[in-house]
Amino acid sequence: MPATPETQKTIALVVRHNTAGIDEPVGRIIDFLQGAGYRVVFETETAAHLNIAGIEAVNPAGIGEQACAAIVMGGDGTMLGIARQLAPFDVPLIGINLGRLGFMTDIPVERMLPVLGEILGGQAAREKRTLLEGRVMRGGAMITCGLAVNDVVVARGAGAGMVELRVTVDGHFMYNQRSDGLIISTPTGSTAYALSAGGPLLHPSLGGIVLVPIAPHALSNRPIVVPDSSEIVIEIVGGRDTSVNFDMQTFASLAHGDRIVISRSPNHITFLHPHGWSYYDTLREKLHWNEYPSGEGKLR
Repeated sequence: MPATPETQKTIALVVRHNTAGIDEPVGRIIDFLQGAGYRVVFETETAAHLNIAGIEAVNPAGIGEQACAAIVMGGDGTMLGIARQLAPFDVPLIGINLGRLGFMTDIPVERMLPVLGEILGGQAAREKRTLLEGRVMRGGAMITCGLAVNDVVVARGAGAGMVELRVTVDGHFMYNQRSDGLIISTPTGSTAYALSAGGPLLHPSLGGIVLVPIAPHALSNRPIVVPDSSEIVIEIVGGRDTSVNFDMQTFASLAHGDRIVISRSPNHITFLHPHGWSYYDTLREKLHWNEYPSGEGKLR
């Protein structure tokens, strides 16, 4: 008796747009998955950009309802976009790197099929990551909200002077800050914009949120890590053309007196990594840390 969508496991494919030569590796993954008995669907925007017939297009909500996993082919930006949409459904994510750094899309495309075989065969390391949610309040009413896998960033406009921010944590006043902006980052985002602005690396299993000033006027304004149970409120006190963005992908313009209320999301995302995967291996590879496997070159 042939498998039906109700009885056959479904895997969704999410592929970065406008990637030269992508049809060939996507075709290999489809053949591999179908040969292993899986039903394959495309995320709707992926289907619109690929010239591959016979694969059903499904929106993110449908993926959340039907799929046992989603394979993301692209860079970390592709992963960020779909991860926010699938977070409410807890669909595990598998990242195949077609980008540059690939902290989240960490499987090399040249090894994707044997690694997928291991992961789908049950030899996977499951890793949960927290998200942030932010609400922009104006005059007591919410004007926009968003989710962030990496970070929520409040920043001055191009060509504008410094922005002045009032920051409170759990109702306690922390500081007034004049700077180019403020990054509020998850541990996942600690290797992204927050790192380039001088923030610390946080292991993904840590329950923390890091606040990193961007080019602060006072050099005593340093990064700080607060518990991820905290509610952080940022009020716009001064500055022109200030905006808030979520993972650099969704934006909102801000006015004086606006308050951004940030807290840990009740949802999370789950990454599936190859068996034996290590966060420290990823850091060493992506950040080009020195390694001495044979002991050569070590300080004595």
